[in-house]
Amino acid sequence: MSKEFRDLFVDELRDVYSAENQILKALPKMVKAAQNKELKQAFSDHLAASKVHVERLNGIFTSLGLAKKGKLCKGMEGLLEEGAEVIGEDLPGAVKDAALIAAAQRVEHYEMAAYGCLRAFAKALGELEIARVLQATLDEEGDADRLLSQIAEFAVNLEASNFSD
Repeated sequence: MSKEFRDLFVDELRDVYSAENQILKALPKMVKAAQNKELKQAFSDHLAASKVHVERLNGIFTSLGLAKKGKLCKGMEGLLEEGAEVIGEDLPGAVKDAALIAAAQRVEHYEMAAYGCLRAFAKALGELEIARVLQATLDEEGDADRLLSQIAEFAVNLEASNFSD
């Protein structure tokens, strides 16, 4: 087994750990900024899910005998900065909600890519229980993304497209 590959796996775990912790700080602001009730609830639910994701990562670090620490995830930092810009913009409610969904879906897709790679790395390293845990998180991230798409397509985008000054 390649030490370098295991080091890559650990490095990526630390990166996603940082990403999840950054998300925990950003989501309450998104909940507050959202106008649509379903969107507010989706963001609140994802906040609760993200807490579970951090606990799962803590468990993975423990099972691997590693310190529970992150490595600053610059990708997530940038995505969340874009989301913060949306929050600060003076937009009509539904238009802002559409922008928040777009920002949140970029975050979800980043997370799905990270967890998919981590799951594949864990499988290759023979860490099948860790791969199972990572797959559960990946599934939840996919569910969150699909829910955001539904809220956008069947409510927010329709309302935003009908907005007139």
